[in-house]
Amino acid sequence: MQEVNESGNDRIANSKVEDNGAKLIFENPTLCAQLLRDYSNIDLLKNVKPEDITDVTERYIPMFTEERNADVVKKVRINDNEDVVFIALIEHKSAVDYNVSMQILRYMVYIWEDYERRQEKRIPGVSKLAGFKYPPIFPIVYYNGDGNWTADLSFKNRIALSDIFLPYLPDYTYHLVNTADYSNDELVKKNDGLSFLMIINKIKSSEAFNSIDLPKEYLDSLSANSPEDVLDVLARVVAVLLRKQYVPEDEIQSFVSQIKERRMSDLFEGFKGINVIEERRIGQIKGEDIRFIKQVCKKLAKGKDVLTIVSDLEADDEMEKIQRIVDIAQKYAPDYDIEKIYDEFSGDEN
Repeated sequence: MQEVNESGNDRIANSKVEDNGAKLIFENPTLCAQLLRDYSNIDLLKNVKPEDITDVTERYIPMFTEERNADVVKKVRINDNEDVVFIALIEHKSAVDYNVSMQILRYMVYIWEDYERRQEKRIPGVSKLAGFKYPPIFPIVYYNGDGNWTADLSFKNRIALSDIFLPYLPDYTYHLVNTADYSNDELVKKNDGLSFLMIINKIKSSEAFNSIDLPKEYLDSLSANSPEDVLDVLARVVAVLLRKQYVPEDEIQSFVSQIKERRMSDLFEGFKGINVIEERRIGQIKGEDIRFIKQVCKKLAKGKDVLTIVSDLEADDEMEKIQRIVDIAQKYAPDYDIEKIYDEFSGDEN
């Protein structure tokens, strides 16, 4: 995990985080407050505000595994009361992890041990008193992977013979927020930045990417009402999505600038005509054809005939293709303008 630099450049050290944007999302106090208010099912959290949330992830770096950059830990004040707080532990998963309940339990114990040490430094022996209490921890798994979440939510079901030994086992249930459980219509009604990001997180294919259809009033509301830091997160997560769809970088920068300029409805008008996977496939085919034409032309420049070229390139099944290239290329000898040869060759194919 890296500290953010003064210019606000990337805070992400792990490519998996760039893929899903989860740490970008939940580092942000506004988006984190939206998660707790709208997706926790806890009435006590309905009024949580961004200013009630303090990020304490750095304190717990040693407890995390190699995927630590996808996890955040928040200290959350309740009802403006500095003395009433809980810990929100937000774990991101892009694939089903059947051992997540054990992983989270380790994190919870580490957090409680750290709390105990800190209190003991303040008041030696305080943890042994009858009135000493550990802060509640709210474990959340944010899942935006393909398919259903099939791991059990209850820790006890990870333990053999738990039905017999249950009175002697620790047990808890983590709270699952699965983006697939919410329709786009349900998310649009929430009318906030997190709902937009959850819609984006559900896009897994070029077809879904191209068919996204969000109400203009929803996008206009997000553009007008989202704080600058939230718009920045939206822009960065959208950029990740577009890169996964192989959109050219100059187009990506144009798209995300419209988010930052509060013109999101214009942005999605631009999305609708893009079939990026097909364009990439066509680009790959063109690149392969041009490389092949260059090889043939090099042989022609050395005075070789079609049969010799076929033999040299070990392309017995490409004789017809090579013959067509040779017929076209001879018109452009001796310079062999590859682009013009390709244009005629591809025109013949069409």
